[in-house]
Amino acid sequence: MEGKIIRGVGGFFFIRPIDGGEEVPCRARGIFKKQGITPMVGDWVEWSLLEDRTGVVEKIKPRSNWFIRPPIANVDTLLVVMSFHKPRYNLLILDRLLVMAEKGDAGAKILMNKVDLATQEDIDSIRAIYENTYPCFLVNGLTGEGLEEIKASLKGSSAALVGPSGVGKSTLLNDLLPGASASVGEISTKTERGKHTTRHVEIFSIQEDTDLFDTPGFTSFDTVGEESRELASCYPEMIKWSSQCRFHNCQHLNEPGCKVREAMEEGWLPRSRYESYRQQMDELMTKERNKYS
Repeated sequence: MEGKIIRGVGGFFFIRPIDGGEEVPCRARGIFKKQGITPMVGDWVEWSLLEDRTGVVEKIKPRSNWFIRPPIANVDTLLVVMSFHKPRYNLLILDRLLVMAEKGDAGAKILMNKVDLATQEDIDSIRAIYENTYPCFLVNGLTGEGLEEIKASLKGSSAALVGPSGVGKSTLLNDLLPGASASVGEISTKTERGKHTTRHVEIFSIQEDTDLFDTPGFTSFDTVGEESRELASCYPEMIKWSSQCRFHNCQHLNEPGCKVREAMEEGWLPRSRYESYRQQMDELMTKERNKYS
């Protein structure tokens, strides 16, 4: 039998059979552990049913993509959620999550929540930075504003809600799927950061052939094999300019004839995007130096 892992809790992987019916708690074959393979939420699998009505995962089908943290697979789109207020959006965190989408071969959409608390200056700023590169949705999780447009854009795909704690991912999930009953947390009055409410990854079916991953709040979203030489390709608006640099291996830091830096200085490339790139580049290069020293 075939099915999809929709959550993993307490050593069990809960599978939604491909032909419908109730989800089945399954254990994974010991061979997976020996092979260093861990089943992930989103995996399509072959499984067999036991006499006690539990099951066993026999085979994991090839993945279109997968991420390390949280461990999820076969994601078409990352819905990167930020909020205009409490907690206020952080462009570096937003850009890190967008890089993870690019590196993981997943599309990305930006959901700016709590639009009722935004100033026009905030809205204009976000649009100026991202609107020409990624779809941007202004939403209000409390009223449902903007969610029908998002739901329509996701039809027939698998998407993951990602973003820091407190930005309203669980509230948005409850709006997109009434009855999901995702836990909604409070905001710390001291730090204005959210408290973790989602404890594990779970897939919800929000409409026919459309799945939505609800994930714990992370400030980074890890994929496989990120290297400094690949980072520029994860900034789509930089690709046009990087192809015109004097040196084909330009890292867009201090090299002469760098068209990326030139585009940033002339206002064609958002400065915040370049600064995010530069900070991530420094981190990756430091990590690589430490690895080989």
